[in-house]
Formats: sequence, C-alpha cells, structure tokens
Amino acid sequence: MDQVKGRKTEVAANILETVGDTPMVALPSGFDPDVECEVLLKVEFTNPGGSIKDRIALHMVEEAHRRGDLGPGGRIIECSSGNTGVGLCMVAAALKHPITIVIPDKMSPEKIGVLGALGADVIVTPANAAIDSPEHYTKVAERLAEETPGAWCPNQYHNPDNTQAHYLSTGPEIWQQCEGRLTAFVAGAGTGGTLTGVARFLKEKDAEISIVGVDPPGSILAHFWKTGEVCEPGFYAVEGVGEEEVPAAWDPSVVDDYKVIDDGLSFRTARKLAKETGIFSGGSAGMNLAAALEVARGLPADARVVTLLPDSGRAYLSKVHDEDWMKDCGYFPRVPEAEASLATLLRGKPRTRMTSEDSLAWAVRQAGELGIRPLPILDPGTGDLLGVLDEKKAIRHLADGDDLEVIPVGDCLEPAPLCLKADDSLQACLDALADGNPILVDAPGGWTSLDSRDLLRGLKRVEH
Repeated sequence: MDQVKGRKTEVAANILETVGDTPMVALPSGFDPDVECEVLLKVEFTNPGGSIKDRIALHMVEEAHRRGDLGPGGRIIECSSGNTGVGLCMVAAALKHPITIVIPDKMSPEKIGVLGALGADVIVTPANAAIDSPEHYTKVAERLAEETPGAWCPNQYHNPDNTQAHYLSTGPEIWQQCEGRLTAFVAGAGTGGTLTGVARFLKEKDAEISIVGVDPPGSILAHFWKTGEVCEPGFYAVEGVGEEEVPAAWDPSVVDDYKVIDDGLSFRTARKLAKETGIFSGGSAGMNLAAALEVARGLPADARVVTLLPDSGRAYLSKVHDEDWMKDCGYFPRVPEAEASLATLLRGKPRTRMTSEDSLAWAVRQAGELGIRPLPILDPGTGDLLGVLDEKKAIRHLADGDDLEVIPVGDCLEPAPLCLKADDSLQACLDALADGNPILVDAPGGWTSLDSRDLLRGLKRVEH
C-alpha cells in the first residue's frame, strides 16, 4: 500500500501525545442476521495504554497540574478496576510521578501485572468487600491519599474532569467520524464519565440522538436510572463497568434508555467478535456490542448505531478468552455428570513427555513454569513411566549452584504416585484425590498432574 488512510505521520514528542484519535470500524454485515442498519465500533484499545481510560488519565493529571493539586514529583494514588490505573501509570511514568494503584482481586492478572510493569506500587483488595468497608478498594485509596504528604487522588468516580475528557475528545471524534449522522450511541458506565461526556456533546449537536446506557446485573446504575432508588448491589464478572454507588461523574438525565446485559452474553459476544471479525476486545466491549445489537434490531436499514470497544482482549486471556474459564464459570454449557470423566477436569493443563535422558534444567523448567507437579519421567525407549522428579534433590542441586544442563533428570527420580487415564471416571478421580495428594494422568498429548486445586476449579463445569 502506498499510504495508510487516517494514520498519523508526525513523530510524537512523548507517548502522551498519542492518546485519542482512535479509529471507527464498521461491524461487518451479517454478524447479526437480524440487524439491517449500520453498527459502528469506536476502537478505544488503540490508545497507547490499551484502553479508553488513557483519555481521562491524561486529562485529570493535566488539570490537577493546572490547579496546583498535584505538584512536581507528587504521588498519585487511585483506586481502579485496572484500565484507569494503567492509564495513570503511563502518564505518571512519562511525567515522573510515583504512583500507587489499589485494585480489587477479581480483576484479571494481566491487568494487575501491567500496573507493576509500569512502575506502580500495587495494592490488591478483596472484591467482596462491601462499599462501606474500610477494605473496599475506594476506601483504601482514600485513606492512603490522606496519609501520604503531597499525594493527589484523582477520584475518577466523582471527578468532573473525567466527564469533561470525553466531552472534549471522544464525543467530538465520534461526531466527526460519523459526519454528524448517527441514530444512537450505546455504552456502559462504571464511573459514568464516558457515557455522560459523550452524551452531552452529541446531544448538543443533535438532540434526537438516542443515548442508551448498558449495565450488568448486580450493578445499581440501571435500576437507579429507572426508579431513582439505590438497590442492593450484587456480584458480576464483567470488568470496568457497573457500580455499587452512584458516581458523580455519571449524569442519568442524559440517558434515554438502559439495557441490562448478563455476563455470559457479554463474554460470548466478545469472543464471537474476535473469531468472526479479528477485533480482539474485552468483556465490556462484548457487553456494549450485545446492547448495541439489541438496539439495532429495532431500527431501519438507514439508521446508524455507535458503540465503544473500551479495551483489548489481551487483558482477559486468562478469563473471557480462556475456554476453560468460560466453562468453569458456567458461561458455556456445563458437562452432564453422566458424561463427565477425568478429562473434564484437565482444563487446558500443560502436558509433558519428559524422559530420564533430558536435563535436570529442562525438568526444573517443566515443573516450575508449567506447574506439572509431580513431574512424570518416562523411559526414553519404551515411553513407560519410570517415576517422578525428586524435587528435594533438584532443589539441592539448584542451591549448590550445580550445572543442571549436564545432570540427567534420571539421577533425580522418586517413585510415582497413583496414575490414572484421562478417560477414567470422575468418581475414580475423586477417590484418588480423597487424601489430598496429587495424582498423575496419562492424557492425549502427554502426561500431566492433577490435584485438589484442579477439583476446586474444574468441578464447577460439571452439571450435577
């Protein structure tokens, strides 16, 4: 190609100059056979920090600098479900601010890992802490900000700069990319800043544009919008949307309708989007798209519905885009008990064909990185099981600084525990693990191990 349409050609002075100006992509026709109109997707995971929250992170920090709330080298302390934290960490790194992020433990390990990689002090709190508990992530962040001299807490849930960021950037971009023609804008709300900021801008341009909010069951926002009452919050698995209290950054008066989309549909829609279009997005994007399709099904062919894809599927490889996790959580059909076998519990566990002639270095990697413990060791000629890695001997070699590459793993063997085959019955597996000790499994593709932790995760996928 001689040129790439719409791609910036200038060199940015720093990473912060690349925030915003994200693409709009048309959902291919036929994705939903009941939809006749155009559905457009604002692809926010092309922001440098990987999500729409880069916009508010940058704007809130810039405004804090302008007001003098955040001085040079001052610590940023914020609670986040992940993406705002990542955006703030990116801004903090670029502008030389130390940062602390407080995040609930229900968030994906990929998100938590990125925070640390960007230099944050990360504090993980229990996701089931009540909103008024001192252990709730918002309360922990507030307390730390009060106790830390010179610290600034963005307080994204109640910060008007959150909303203003989208009024100044996201809304105008959507209007320009749609050339002033759209029927409905559909988006979820967590802090409410995105939905409110975009809605205010679009309504000023065309009051006839329908603004549709989206919520997961268990969040209070849709119920509050419909009734004006705060209900008891419940648990939901989709990340970055929904709320337990009414955030000041959210203005329900700009919303014309609300859709409630359950976690399973959100996640399956995100997975379908990836497989059928190559657009690899997260669970909240699936929620937004599912709601947008619901809106679009009732519209004529000349209508246009716009929604947001807030972040990438890369943040959910261990959750939404992991088939085993989807099965374990019941978002895919469970396995009837009569059809279940030991293989049902194996999930996507790694397999090994380690032989006694392989190096101890390779065995340590297999046991440590892949988590196959105990590690089965096979005869190189027959493939028969000889035993398992003697981890105590391996640890002694490591502690002594021995060259593990020249030591055959056959020198570190101990007797194998009970062995079963993948097609053995579920009851045989339960009986074998009754004493709490792990077992070995001869499975297609190699050998693996199974322990009580696998039961805790895998038994949820069995329909009793």
